[in-house]
Amino acid sequence: MQLSERIKPLAKNVFADMDKAKTEAILLGKTIIDLSLGSSDLPTPSHIISSIEQSLNNPENHGYLLHGGTAEFRKVVANWYEKRFGVFVDWQTEILPLIGCQEGTAHLPLAILNSGDYALLLDPGYPSHAGGIYLAGGQIYTLALLAENNFLPQFNDIPQEILNKAKMMVLNYPHNPTSATASLDFFESAVQFCKSNNIVLVHDFPYMDIVFDENKPPSVLQVDTKKEVSIEFFTFSKSYNMGGFRIGFAIGNPQLITGLKQIKSVVDFNQYKGILNGAITALTSSQECVEKTVKTYQERRDFLIKALHNIGWDVPTPSATLYVWAKLPKAWEQDSIDFCVELVKKTGVALSPGAGFGNNGEGYVRFALVKPPEILQEAVEKIAIFMNKK
Repeated sequence: MQLSERIKPLAKNVFADMDKAKTEAILLGKTIIDLSLGSSDLPTPSHIISSIEQSLNNPENHGYLLHGGTAEFRKVVANWYEKRFGVFVDWQTEILPLIGCQEGTAHLPLAILNSGDYALLLDPGYPSHAGGIYLAGGQIYTLALLAENNFLPQFNDIPQEILNKAKMMVLNYPHNPTSATASLDFFESAVQFCKSNNIVLVHDFPYMDIVFDENKPPSVLQVDTKKEVSIEFFTFSKSYNMGGFRIGFAIGNPQLITGLKQIKSVVDFNQYKGILNGAITALTSSQECVEKTVKTYQERRDFLIKALHNIGWDVPTPSATLYVWAKLPKAWEQDSIDFCVELVKKTGVALSPGAGFGNNGEGYVRFALVKPPEILQEAVEKIAIFMNKK
């Protein structure tokens, strides 16, 4: 049997590689401390769970949920967005419920790209962004994110011959994996760049709430208020610890929303309506639960940074996301995959190798703040022993 050419670029995946290494470590008798995935260990707030539970016994919620049945959810999202960012959103034409951000970012290229068209992606960046481009038959031009540029892309460096074929650009701030943030001024330049070059601007925005200072990250639609070139993706996975419920939405340009809806109608229906009811409760209730989650991540961040500094690993303090992006010590900096594989096999501590997020991720590893301080301390102690044996 011969499978399609389009899936060949999907054969290598950082999370699959690390899952294999973790399995081998378990077979060797290691207890795994998994800091490689951004899957929160924190519970979904109880008031959201109660809303989902109350929906369960209503037989009207047991059938297929078509687009018309999501109207209440879309109205709530539009109202929430306007209150938060001051931008009017048409709930009928500018919002689409999704099964998490990843569904949207992976399927949208099918609605935008023709075979051979280019997409501009961040490097390092989230792997599924590239996966969607490959499935759509597109080509990728990577925008290097470097520490000296605060992990922001330099649009002026893109060759004109690439711009002539580029149809979309994917941004993601606060950024996974580097934890970098972007200002409103940056988004103004990005929107202008996309308008000038007839490029769709896709903003993946799952960490909009996970910030540790008073400067809340901007939405791209605060610049592109008429939604001429932009679409944004939000998930409930990070802010409300609802990763397993797979609920998010797209918001933005109505033509892009329609195209994504057409793709979605071929691939799946919507979730069980009770999950949408839980999401409605999340957006319309007190946001104290989000503040509590952010405080927990901030405490873990501060603890981990101090613990790493104590073993001589100089790591900068991130201002957002639930990750720490750490440059490897010199002995390992050219092979992050080997570092992570050997680390998990010998100690049980699992990190994400930077190379798995792109060529410019090499020399780094990503810690996910998904364990309490006492577990983080144990992980750092094991890392110290491992590095001292190098």
